[in-house]
Amino acid sequence: MRLDNVTKTYGKGDNAVTALRGISLEVPRGTFTAVMGPSGSGKSTFLHCVAGLDRPTTGHVHLGDTELSGLKEAALTAIRRERIGYVFQAYNLMSALTVKQNVTLVARLADMAVDEAWLREVLARVGMSEHVGRRPNQLSGGQQQRVAIARALVTRPDALLADEPTGALDTRTSQEVLGLFRQIVDEMGQTVLMVTHDPVAASYADAVLFLADGQLAGQLNRPTPAQVAERMTHLGNW
Repeated sequence: MRLDNVTKTYGKGDNAVTALRGISLEVPRGTFTAVMGPSGSGKSTFLHCVAGLDRPTTGHVHLGDTELSGLKEAALTAIRRERIGYVFQAYNLMSALTVKQNVTLVARLADMAVDEAWLREVLARVGMSEHVGRRPNQLSGGQQQRVAIARALVTRPDALLADEPTGALDTRTSQEVLGLFRQIVDEMGQTVLMVTHDPVAASYADAVLFLADGQLAGQLNRPTPAQVAERMTHLGNW
């Protein structure tokens, strides 16, 4: 995925707020990238523009060879369903559905045939093969997040986007989920882009991008949690 000089402004005139200011970057296929920054730095807007949930005011967003910013809404909806996977802090599972039904929900809504062999592999990868008939209230938080990851993977997306995916989990479970992200990147070649506030979570990524005041404020490659925390400390004065 690639962003070319992306700017996003909300409102007009004296009430205008610019959330992103000329962001240009490329996220290589098959890599794990974390995005960090202080509150109000533009992280959520950045993720929404990459996902096609928000259109940039100026600039271009590309997913593979497809430019998202020029698509009509129906085409953009199809892209979001079929080529982008999402993992959220709050899991967003349907309480009335089983694990298997939750994992296949997006595919069924998009009227896509579910590859049963791939479904079994994805469920095995996330460690949920033995729980396909359970409902979310019968699962731990970590298990629910594993279901959400499986749901994001089952359509074989070009990119998996994660928004604070470990924010509601305890330390041990967070490490398990982050290790799973690392595994699907290394073993499946999946592209993962994760917004996080946690230096430990960011240290699992191949690269950490820092945002401040809507602008790119640096990058660290395979850093330690201490290096990430040190950089974040200085971002407040960026």
